Amino acid sequence: MIIRIALLLLFAAFAVFLSVDFLLWLTLPGLPPLLTKIGLALLLSAFSILIVNGLFVIIKLTTQTCLDYLSAPNRAHRRLLFFQAKQHQIKQLFFFKKIQINYFNEVNRKKLLIANNHHHLQSLSKAIDNDLRSLKNQLPVANYQAFQHENRLHRKKKDIEALLKLQNKIATSE
Repeated sequence: MIIRIALLLLFAAFAVFLSVDFLLWLTLPGLPPLLTKIGLALLLSAFSILIVNGLFVIIKLTTQTCLDYLSAPNRAHRRLLFFQAKQHQIKQLFFFKKIQINYFNEVNRKKLLIANNHHHLQSLSKAIDNDLRSLKNQLPVANYQAFQHENRLHRKKKDIEALLKLQNKIATSE
């Protein structure tokens, strides 16, 4: 409705300007300046109405958007989205913490396994040394030295299987 009024004022201003041109063509001296001022006033009022109406619509939409944003259902929806995002973040954190814990447990397990293997290797080597010492008088010197050399060699290589075979070989050579 307001736009129609502005358009009517605009067309009226153009009609007044055309009449001013017609009156100037007829060479009437006093009326054209007065009609020009009226036409300018009509044109200014038409544009003012359009601008004021545009500002009013912008203010109305902004107010409506703000009220809509602050409404209870939208607040509840935003809160729900916040909690869903927080829950997703916690799930991701839990997942990555689980991976980290599993990684460190595996590293610690491997360290313990290496330490345990080293301890058993040393124990087995000492047991072989003790067996060799107890059999020193019963074994030929060449065999005794060969067994000692094999023991040191397999201990340096960290070869438990070879040490077990050596222990069995020593036990059978008694």
